[in-house]
Amino acid sequence: MVCDSCKKVIKSSFEKNNIHVQQIELGFAEITYDSNILKQNEIREILLTEGFDLITSKEKQFVEEIKHAVIDLIHHMNNIDSIVRKSEYLVEKLGHSYQTISKIFSKHGAITLEKYIILQKIERIKELIAGDEYTLSEIAYMMDYSSVQHLSSQFKSITNYTVSEYKNLDINIRKSIEKLC
Repeated sequence: MVCDSCKKVIKSSFEKNNIHVQQIELGFAEITYDSNILKQNEIREILLTEGFDLITSKEKQFVEEIKHAVIDLIHHMNNIDSIVRKSEYLVEKLGHSYQTISKIFSKHGAITLEKYIILQKIERIKELIAGDEYTLSEIAYMMDYSSVQHLSSQFKSITNYTVSEYKNLDINIRKSIEKLC
């Protein structure tokens, strides 16, 4: 779960199935239910029906924490006043070395942590371009690129469009941030 609407969907689905939601946060739900009536695999089915899954492994839970930390860093912090290095932020937020974070993420995902961060950055750049509030130089700074040229090069390699071509498209080619991995 990465957004408020996801939390609402989960809460509603649980309540329809007589599951009491004590607490629900992004990526986490604390619930109570009658285990004589409902089994863990049935809870998983409820989640799968809504496009989510039940994560029971500690490492997979940690991967979700990593994803949420990356999303917070890239989509919510806006890094306007100072450059926050992604590795420093993740180490501080998650309490593990960057090497450990990266290793666990790669072990349980289809892509590396670096690639995931790049994909999240590109989606945020698309959003900022569409918003038309910032110059490309400001966006490059906010997204921790060394130059506009570096941002433009990476944008083209991921989207197959230059920034100018993307701005001129009549359609919105954004991807859901929770489906990037």
